[in-house]
Amino acid sequence: MKIHCPRQAWHDCTYHQTRNGLAGLDQRRLLGAAVQTTDKGVTANAAAHFTLAARIGSAIATLDPRLRVFGDFMYAPQTSARDADDIREAAEELIFARVLARSPRMTAAKRDKLEYVVKGVMRRYRYMHQGGQSANQDPLASPERFRAWLLNEFDVRLASVRWAREWEGFVQRTFECCEEMDGMALSPIAAVIAQMKKAA
Repeated sequence: MKIHCPRQAWHDCTYHQTRNGLAGLDQRRLLGAAVQTTDKGVTANAAAHFTLAARIGSAIATLDPRLRVFGDFMYAPQTSARDADDIREAAEELIFARVLARSPRMTAAKRDKLEYVVKGVMRRYRYMHQGGQSANQDPLASPERFRAWLLNEFDVRLASVRWAREWEGFVQRTFECCEEMDGMALSPIAAVIAQMKKAA
């Protein structure tokens, strides 16, 4: 486990590399029988990974459960589609509630559409920060592309007229909420990394 930044550390501490199941099938096909091997034993690299992962994991464990859900949505590799959906939905509900609390009153129809706008912005934010270095460009930065994506992904149609007045504020508020939650979720991990670098 190489620690470059808190985002990557979150991912790496929850990812445990295992031998690919298909490799065992390939070996069985070649040999005609299953053979027990010890080629994936505990090595110094694995021990170092687990030691660092434990330090990062303990920092994650101190977080409020809502922050942990947001961090898992952003950075943790998911073990199953069901887990991924549960974590994504919980994170979306969390950000939606924060955006709604900071928004002016609106009609029920607009509120329903806002839920999908929040989901879309969260996916944009996640894509932009994947890999830990925040180097990806926003793929849906233009309102036209974002509206087309919402229509294609969720079958939600947003009017193109008065975009800045009707939706741009909500998009910006959602990005701000994501940034705030991201900062709060990553700050304990950044502190642990700083301690480890200082000790090294």
